[in-house]
Amino acid sequence: MTEATPAHALVLTAGLGRRLRPLTDVRAKPAVPVAGEALIRRVLRWLAGQGVREAVLNLHHRPETITRLVGDGSALGLRIRYAWEPTLLGSAGGPRAMLPLVEPGSTLIANGDTLTDLSLEALGLEHRRSKARVTLAVVDNPDPARYGGVEVDDEGWVRAFLPAGHQAPSKHFVGVQLVEPDVFASLPLGEPASTVGGVYSDLAADDRRAIRAHQVACQFLDIGTPADYLETSLSLAPDGNLASTAGANARIDPTARLVRTAVWDDVTIEADCALVDCVVTDGARIPRGSQFQARALIASSGHPALLAVPLDGRSVSAADDAGGA
Repeated sequence: MTEATPAHALVLTAGLGRRLRPLTDVRAKPAVPVAGEALIRRVLRWLAGQGVREAVLNLHHRPETITRLVGDGSALGLRIRYAWEPTLLGSAGGPRAMLPLVEPGSTLIANGDTLTDLSLEALGLEHRRSKARVTLAVVDNPDPARYGGVEVDDEGWVRAFLPAGHQAPSKHFVGVQLVEPDVFASLPLGEPASTVGGVYSDLAADDRRAIRAHQVACQFLDIGTPADYLETSLSLAPDGNLASTAGANARIDPTARLVRTAVWDDVTIEADCALVDCVVTDGARIPRGSQFQARALIASSGHPALLAVPLDGRSVSAADDAGGA
């Protein structure tokens, strides 16, 4: 670690996680367990391992699912504070509200759902060397039809931000950046504002040497949709065995057959069940002999007691869906 490595960070954890529904109806996206460990704990362990000592997390959707996992951060080697957003403030308005809680100077901002192993020291050195006002960590865009892009010139400066479906050569922002706090200074405190399509788009248009693209060759795992979630969980599970990463107090009958299925906390799976490509969320009880494929299985306080939600988000009752794919 050098002086270029930031000691504090803003971690963005307030979003609704719409693309990950129905899983984010149960937990905030950063609290979702990936191969047995919550996304946010993985992110914070990575930050602490690179020298970050303090972090501020913003909260909005299902905040208790994040705070009960993180607490004051001491178990993760960090000092954690929280910023509450009664109304979502967005990718620029959120940092604007959080900045008074950290020391002045270049500020690390990380998405609370980004899984990467990039070097913060290298990011800091690039930011310092280039004298940029914003430095974005980017990779080659893996799928321009699906992901928005960052248009970068031959010298490494960001020219524009492109929507998903574009055809131009582009980079993909991996959710980690260094920012000079004055970038957000003109924003009214407590009002929603965006970076892409807002502050950063204006900045790139006004000053061709304001936003730097820091190209990285590193691990970057996507948790955007339920299918992405399962794929990433499998890639991080020991020997690809998700059953071995079942959550706390999970009870799985030895006759149950689980294939590519994630199991969260306080789950009961009874005898002779067959689950393929499923996510069993907190507190769900799967009755004996149940068969499900490509479903999120969610505990319900009503009748029936279990909802089986196709991973495209269309809700049906478990009674109607048992045995269906």
